[in-house]
Amino acid sequence: MNDLHYLKLLAKDFPNEQVCGAEIINLRAILALPKGTEYFFSDLHGEYEAFHFLLRSASGEIRAKIDEIFGSLVSEEEQLFLANLICYPDEILRKRKKDGSFTREFQILTLNRLVSIAKELGLNYTRSKVRKKMPVNYAYAIDELLHTDVNDSNKKDYHKEILNAIVDIDQGEDFIIALCNLIQVLAIDQLHILGDIFDRGPHPDKIMDELMSFKDVDIEWGNHDIEWLGASLGNKALICSVVRIATSYNSFDVLEDGYGINLRPFSMFASEIYKDDPCTLFYPHILDQNVSDYVNPQLVAKMNKAITILMLKEEGKTILRHPEYHLEDRLLLNYIDYEKKTVTIGGKVYPLKSTLFPTIDPNDPYKETPEEENILASLVYSFTHSQKLHEHMAFLMQRGSMYRVYNGNLLYHGCIPMDKDGNFLSLDTDEGKVSGKKLMDYFDKKICGAYFTRDTKDIDLLWYLWVGPLSPLFGKAKMATFESCFLDDKDVKKEIMNPYYSLVEKEETIDKILEEFSLSPKTGHVINGHVPVKVKAGESPLKANGKYYVIDGGLSKAYHSKTGIAGYTLISSSHYIALAEHKGFVKGEENTPLIRITERAPVRIRVKDTDKGVELRSQIEDLTDLLHAYQSGLLPQKY
Repeated sequence: MNDLHYLKLLAKDFPNEQVCGAEIINLRAILALPKGTEYFFSDLHGEYEAFHFLLRSASGEIRAKIDEIFGSLVSEEEQLFLANLICYPDEILRKRKKDGSFTREFQILTLNRLVSIAKELGLNYTRSKVRKKMPVNYAYAIDELLHTDVNDSNKKDYHKEILNAIVDIDQGEDFIIALCNLIQVLAIDQLHILGDIFDRGPHPDKIMDELMSFKDVDIEWGNHDIEWLGASLGNKALICSVVRIATSYNSFDVLEDGYGINLRPFSMFASEIYKDDPCTLFYPHILDQNVSDYVNPQLVAKMNKAITILMLKEEGKTILRHPEYHLEDRLLLNYIDYEKKTVTIGGKVYPLKSTLFPTIDPNDPYKETPEEENILASLVYSFTHSQKLHEHMAFLMQRGSMYRVYNGNLLYHGCIPMDKDGNFLSLDTDEGKVSGKKLMDYFDKKICGAYFTRDTKDIDLLWYLWVGPLSPLFGKAKMATFESCFLDDKDVKKEIMNPYYSLVEKEETIDKILEEFSLSPKTGHVINGHVPVKVKAGESPLKANGKYYVIDGGLSKAYHSKTGIAGYTLISSSHYIALAEHKGFVKGEENTPLIRITERAPVRIRVKDTDKGVELRSQIEDLTDLLHAYQSGLLPQKY
């Protein structure tokens, strides 16, 4: 009876034998199509311009497709122009109109070439899916252009007249832009973002807007994403952390212009409280200039020190509230000798580089001054009442998770915490000890609890995910912010990585992780972000006999001197898996990544071989049962 009840519900969408049969035919045909191309990005760190280029160029795949289609028929210069046009159609056409080169001949030629590219990319999809990706106003004309055989003499004039009409009615610019946008969305079927959308770069807000306009995207949360999520929920320690990083990297545009965070009371407080302290050690890293609001670097340094002290106080309060975190050794304000101007860490005494602490009471170092309490209240209000920020966090939750299993691969940002022998480390929780997959599932549930129920204990746990030694998103023994700010000793500043990061070099480690998530070690891969690949030091993004990819996008300018490159995109098509090695992005220059195929499929992968195929076959089974119910008279048909 339950099955019959389900079939009755299904019959509302497929009311008779003909409609039901037509859908079965459609779904079976889709199963035979090539698998759509997946793109894996990680660690975008607010670098919108670079990400925008990589997304619009499909990390160089569109450039490769242009060469494949036109080859020697089109010069290298013209191919590059086409690739740039597809990425930035509005800007390039604006320039051509200004210099008088937006001629009729140019429009007809460009439309023809763009149609050829869109037609080739559209072969991986059903005609209806391609049409859904088209702009509504031009869908009919573009559909006709894509599906008219110009080699058919009966259709050649028809195709030609469509193009002539477009130009004659002065719609050439709009159609070229529409085709460029269509090519962009056809090039990427599924987009995976393996964490850290937020952080040092100037515009994670624009990246989020871009992702929200993309239909098929999933996000595997990174530590910086959780940091911003916690800040949006009012966690004071994470609010301070977000502001500290923004002041450290001169990223005021994202706070003030992007999310409307009011920093004026805070800047006035910092200016006054540190008026006699140059705060030289807190001078910002100026990787980008603020556009919306210039802030004097000397003032930024004072703000940076003020928010660092506030953060240490709030972190201390969090640790004292949660002894179960076992982070008492990070209560470093307790270990400062304010007279001798030293701090004791791990039994060793270190001199402090910065010794002026006008807001710290040595007898109660985590107590805030009334002025600090007012500043925190102002910041909490701004973060919890930013409409734009909460729209972005809602999307982050809707599309996000700690990890994802997709087409036989395991995707996550940070690590699966391990000991040096490769055993999964356990975390003591309110649900008992959890490790491996259960640890990831536990944090996934707690993040949802923090966001949807506003449970204060779960919100505090977001801070642990940011800094905790057993956090899969952090993966280090400690976050050495205090040591980096106040001490000279290099050894005490080191943030020791979890053994996971060396163990993943071994194939047996990856096999163990894949089996933990019920995936096949023979065909599966672990795809990971978080850690920049130091190519110039001889590191490779491909490890464990080809089963493990670390694809930190490396877009953050702060990492370029360490890595020697600007990170990777992983591309998984129906034919192969490839790595696209990014260049340091400079707008207007040749930025096309270098694509290297790392694994070829023995036979072309079809939709039937994917997770989508499993879903479609299940739908076909249900529809077949409905069809039999109609044919046997068990259910009446409606026409």
